[in-house]
Order: sequence, then structure tokens, then C-alpha cells
Amino acid sequence: MASLPNSVDAALRQRAARVVPGGMWGHLNAAKLPDGYPQFFARADGCRLWDVDGNAYVDLMCSWGPIVLGHHHPKVEEAVRRQAAAGSCMNGPGAVMVELAERLVATIAHADWAMFQKNGGDATTTCVTIARAGTGRRKVLVARGSYHGSAPWCSPSVVGVTAEDRAHILHFDYNDIASLEAAVDQAGADLAAIIVTAFRHDLARDQALPTAAFAARVRQLCNAADAALILDDVRAGFRIHSAGSWEPLGVRPDLSSWSKAIANGHPLAAVTGNDRFREAAAAVFVTGSFWCEASSMAASLATLEAMAEEGAIDRMTAMGQRLRDGLAQLSSASGVAIRQTGPVQMPMVLFDDDADFRKGELFCATALRHGAYLHPRHNMFLSAAHREADIDRVLAAAEKGFAAVRGAG
Repeated sequence: MASLPNSVDAALRQRAARVVPGGMWGHLNAAKLPDGYPQFFARADGCRLWDVDGNAYVDLMCSWGPIVLGHHHPKVEEAVRRQAAAGSCMNGPGAVMVELAERLVATIAHADWAMFQKNGGDATTTCVTIARAGTGRRKVLVARGSYHGSAPWCSPSVVGVTAEDRAHILHFDYNDIASLEAAVDQAGADLAAIIVTAFRHDLARDQALPTAAFAARVRQLCNAADAALILDDVRAGFRIHSAGSWEPLGVRPDLSSWSKAIANGHPLAAVTGNDRFREAAAAVFVTGSFWCEASSMAASLATLEAMAEEGAIDRMTAMGQRLRDGLAQLSSASGVAIRQTGPVQMPMVLFDDDADFRKGELFCATALRHGAYLHPRHNMFLSAAHREADIDRVLAAAEKGFAAVRGAG
């Protein structure tokens, strides 16, 4: 991914290359955005962000998911300022930890308790650790292609990962009950947990909502084996349903992992669980130097309150539907076929006959030049800050993108 020459962004990349391995790491290095995309940003507000060269965009990535109310939400930032003035990283947590745990238990349908971390990978790994402690077993079932973090047991990359790191991980295909049952049979009496994402949101692939039959079967199999059902709600949490993303399906997990939208951009993650795994959660040793930091917990409490007050999920759904309908109309008018999949709050847009993503990259790069920040391979995100005018601006940029794809033949 190259930035424009002679730009502030290009100069920062050159400096970073000297002091950061590869110049960047993780998903920001692996994102494979089209040439011309900025890597460095100067500021953000609401659903807009500005790169270091002063270009403004309507943001449809929302910091890869953490921004659910909009950048720099006043209620959240005021809560952070108040807590920071009193103390944030202290010898132990502030009272806000108890208040936040109480709020999560009152909000999330399956939750009898909560504990806190910093990243989604912390939370998913903690869930797996608790499940193994609570069952005394080792095998964990994971859907092929699902992303649960960058720890060795689940990293999408095998660089630096040993076979032993994954010795007790078995795979199945999302929404494929026969595949799931075969993996359960393979695990046998050693099955500790089945971990599932809220919906299939694999990179560079059409998204798929869970079928009711699949979700129910996961629950039945966990019950029969006395294993834990872990719902990885890191990406979807608080964008589909406030009580948990599988609540509309009538299926409740034993353990859930949360991050991203939980604190509107402030670093926090959580594990929630039911009473069956309370003792195991108290027994395992999981910790981090900043896991009790109070300011992010204050941000989370304010985020949950603001989401309820503002009807955030309904607003994201309405704006996501406006975007989906508009893109469908533009696609039809241009004769350029696309596929829109997944929840409208987290849209995935892929082009037909585009195995190498050239159409998607041209579309997104063109839209970027006209003020809309989209992604050609990853699902995008709506926030409660998006309004009709913002979506219409994205659609105007998308119209230019469709024209470019059509012109390229």
C-alpha cells in the first residue's frame, strides 16, 4: 500500500520504516488497501476523519469497529476526563469497575459476571482458558477462516506459530451442521468449548448470518457434551443487539468476548459468563498491567448509557439500510454487479467476477478521492454518528467508483 509521493504520509512512512519492523504491523500491514490510501491520520470527529495531509473522509471503517457513537463523542470524552482527573492507572481499579460490571450483567442476557481486559484477543483467549479450566478438557472447536485474534492458538498467520500451539484446535465450517457434528465427534470426551463468531465475517469473503438451526445445534451439542459455548462478540457486540448478538436467535452462550464498540474507541475488552463458569473464572490467572485502568471503564459506562439514550443500534441499522439500498441502485444503474452481505450495520461489498479484487480496489480508491473511506476486502462499520447527508455523500463518491469500474471494462 503506497501513499501519494511528496506527502506528509509518505514522509512518515519513510521514517517509520527505519524504526518499526516493516514500517507497520498487524492488520494495518495486512489490510492490502489500494495505493493512495493514507496510513496516518491527524484527527477525527463524528463520522469524519482527516489524514495528515488534510484530506477529509466520511469514515465507514470506524477505526475497524471501535467507534460506535462517532469519534470524540462528548458524553464519553467527558466521562474519561473526569475519571482521568481523579486517577486512572492506580494500584487497583476504581469504583467504576464495579459499576461497569453491574451494567454489563444487567444488559447482556447470559451474563452473571464480567471481567475486563484490553483487546479482543485478550478476551477470546481468556474465554478459552476459562472453558478449559471449567471443564478440565483441552479441545476447542473453531470455524475455518474465523478470526479470534492474533494469539498463537488462533492467529491467521502461521509465522512464528508451532504445531503444538494448535494441537488441541479442531475445525468445522460455519453454518454447516454436519461439519460441526463431525468435529464434535473428533473431539470426543476431550471437548472443552466451541467458539463461534456472531456471524461469519471472514476477510475477503461474503459474510453470512448464522442460521437458526446452526445456532441451536451449537447450543445442543455443548449441552450434550457439558462443554462451553463461547460467542466471540468482539466485532459485532452492541451493533446487532444490546443483550448479545445471538439473542434474536434465542441462543445464549456460556461465555462471551467483547471489545471494539464497548468503549467507543478507548482501549477495553470484557469477558462475560454465566454462573456455571464463575468458579473457573475466579481460579484462572489472567492479567495485564493496564487491565484495571479506570478511564476506559468510565468510557465504556458512558458509551453504554449513550447508546441506549440515542437508540444507536436503530440508527446504525437505518443508515446501513440506506447505504445498502443506494449501492444496489447504483450497481443496477451502472451495470456493475456487486454482492452486499452481512448485517447492514457492518456491510461487506464485493464485486462479481473479481477474484483478484481489482474492481474492488479501483472502486474504493476512486471513492476515497471523492471523500469516502471504504474497504475492498474487509467488512465496514456504521456508527450512530452517521446521518442521511453522510450516507448520501458516500453514495455520491460510490457513483464515481462504479463509473471507474465500468470504464475499466
